[in-house]
Amino acid sequence: MPTDTSADTTIFARRESEARSYCRSFDTVFTSARGSEMTDAEGRTYIDFLAGCSSLNYGHNDPDMKDALIAHIAADGVTHGLDMHTDTKAEFLQAFEDIILKPRNMDYKVMMTGPTGTNAVEAAMKLARKVTGRRNIIAFTNGFHGMTMGALSCTGNAGKRAGAGGGPLCGVSRMPFDGAFGDDVDTLAQIEMMLDNPSSGVDAPAAFIVEPVQGEGGLNAASTEWMQGIARLAKKHGALLIVDDIQAGCGRTGTFFSFEEMGIEPDLIPMAKSLSGMGLPFAALLVKREHDIWRPAEHNGTFRGNTHAFITARVAIQKFWKDDTFQKELAEKAMVLTSGLQAIADEIPGAKLKGRGLMQGVDVGSGELAGDICARAFEKGLIIETSGAHDEVVKVLAPLTTPMETFQKGLSILLEATQEVRGATKMAAE
Repeated sequence: MPTDTSADTTIFARRESEARSYCRSFDTVFTSARGSEMTDAEGRTYIDFLAGCSSLNYGHNDPDMKDALIAHIAADGVTHGLDMHTDTKAEFLQAFEDIILKPRNMDYKVMMTGPTGTNAVEAAMKLARKVTGRRNIIAFTNGFHGMTMGALSCTGNAGKRAGAGGGPLCGVSRMPFDGAFGDDVDTLAQIEMMLDNPSSGVDAPAAFIVEPVQGEGGLNAASTEWMQGIARLAKKHGALLIVDDIQAGCGRTGTFFSFEEMGIEPDLIPMAKSLSGMGLPFAALLVKREHDIWRPAEHNGTFRGNTHAFITARVAIQKFWKDDTFQKELAEKAMVLTSGLQAIADEIPGAKLKGRGLMQGVDVGSGELAGDICARAFEKGLIIETSGAHDEVVKVLAPLTTPMETFQKGLSILLEATQEVRGATKMAAE
């Protein structure tokens, strides 16, 4: 008889690499998940405000996506097709064209990359350099774009960069993000000055790569004016504009693309995370038609495209984006989230809200305090994590489909955790 190890965590410490991270904050064995909740081996249910780090915008195991995927598998549908033509890919592309691209007047080719966001970023960097014949890419303070060597060169976090082990992280110039030096400093003017000065040491850029809302960098949200300024500078200097929508896209900020209401037209758009709809590995790069100058197989990968993800992604698009009903629901939840987080910020002197849409959090000023709040919240049945240069932001990434009652319950748990941690801190100080 096999031994029941469902609640035993020793196998992970014994056999899994020390690179593991999230499990250190959530030390239990999860066995099932549905909607906005996860259940562990002891039968305890948790509200999920992490959602696969925004890979599960539509929740765990959406029934329509699940049914479509099961039907495909049961019918011996293609499991793996490299980049061959398949019925599932055609249906996904048609839905993406009809429901996402055409209504937004976006004429982009869809490039299937390897299945993770970092590969979509790598493809964008390579293509920008190929199109322009230049090497330098402008990235921004607190930016996060992936962990493979090219994408890591654009990532600002020192701890993540240290994982390169001293390997070369080059070909990138770092510029200050919107608000990086406070609200009184015009970083756009600084960037323009550096690029206009032939003695600044900044080479002519192949591209600018930017997140409209910096997910891992602390939920810093760029203003429309700043994003328009970056788009203008890219055009002025003959560079491509790469808008990384991997975490902020697929409805997370309230619209399908995070930049929709900013009046800009990115040249390249890396996408991943919730693109599959169901948490399956799937990444793609949207490429303006005139920039699609790849030769066949010039950027490929065995798992470019994911047949199963084509099915769930199509269902997600057809279910949630065929009209503006879902988007209106997101706007309502965003207001509830802002109000709930403001109540938490009011408990902590100097705390402030960050982000926009359903990609918001509270900067509590200390990584230790933020970590304690998230740990206490987990004890009380809420899965939530931190972000920021010092992990100082308590970040909410609840599934966009979270029922309002569950959503408000999760915010109540977070408020209680904050009050309890603050109370314990005051008692210790006395």
